[in-house]
Amino acid sequence: MKDDPKLNSIVHYTIETAIRLGFLFLLLAWCLQIIYPFAGIVLWGVILALAFTPIFDFINAKIGNKPKLTSVIIVISGLLIILIPSWLFLDSMIMGVQEINKSLNAGKLTIPPPTESVADWPLIGDQVYNTWKLASDNLEQVILKYKDQISGVASALMGGVLSIGGSVLQFLLSTIIAGILLATKGTDIAARKFFKKLVGAKGDEFTDVAETIVRNVTKGVIGVAIIQSVLVGIGFLLAGVPYAGLWALLVMILAILQLPPLLVILPVILYLFSTTSTLPASLWTAYLLLAGASDNFLKPILLGKGAPVPMLVIFLGVIGGFMLSGFIGLFTGAIAISLGYKLFLSWLDDGDEAVVDTN
Repeated sequence: MKDDPKLNSIVHYTIETAIRLGFLFLLLAWCLQIIYPFAGIVLWGVILALAFTPIFDFINAKIGNKPKLTSVIIVISGLLIILIPSWLFLDSMIMGVQEINKSLNAGKLTIPPPTESVADWPLIGDQVYNTWKLASDNLEQVILKYKDQISGVASALMGGVLSIGGSVLQFLLSTIIAGILLATKGTDIAARKFFKKLVGAKGDEFTDVAETIVRNVTKGVIGVAIIQSVLVGIGFLLAGVPYAGLWALLVMILAILQLPPLLVILPVILYLFSTTSTLPASLWTAYLLLAGASDNFLKPILLGKGAPVPMLVIFLGVIGGFMLSGFIGLFTGAIAISLGYKLFLSWLDDGDEAVVDTN
């Protein structure tokens, strides 16, 4: 047995194969560790490239098939769209904090007293009125009384600002990556090769599904957030709410992050009831609540429009992906569950074909 050349060859081949596989997995794990810090940015770049492809094709055809120039136009436009609102938001916030700090140090920071109608608000009217009245009479006492709560809110706001800053930087880098992918057509080619290796002849179909889902989710999330913020912003502006543009921008950010715009709308409604008469405040309340809830009927329309899978499947993927992976899960969740749905249907269809063949 020990001198059997065939057995020795099998043992030698097995050991050599195990060593090769071990080094291959080690190299793969090493590569994944190296690329992991950039995985989110690269994935966002791929998602943005897929979302921008129709715009890229349109501009490229208009300027005479110049993909690099088209990519530069899209990247610059994307950077401006991200940077200008971010800068306005940050500048307005810094100026507001500086003004409050100067007024507080000079002892000039005052809060206008509430109207008597505030006390008539249901449930919270008396408490809001008393706290507001105390703040207008003696602001320092209110600050000392609610020091812990104010510190908690300030910390949460600072954490939110830092998180937004990190997200803005991530989007900037991802936009540049998306531009490179669009100029080289690398995303579509690589995706089709990947899915062909994975599912064979249905590779092109699965690639089309992934691209369609990304574009639908882009329209259903970012598009709806823009529409919603415009509707709410028009209401803020016509109702005479101070810094209406800033609050509309905050509504858009909350909508993109899948947080309820009511976090901004409700304080504005309270402000309107405290500064205007009941009838116009009630009318603006109805409009703002409808505008804030517009995503409930806009999302299903845009998410399922032209999709190769049922809208309910995409919607479940969006919500489940967001709960699992945050904002990026809106896209990855919808893609994963849509591809899984198509695989399941393909498996069922193959089973039906096998039954027909046996008969």
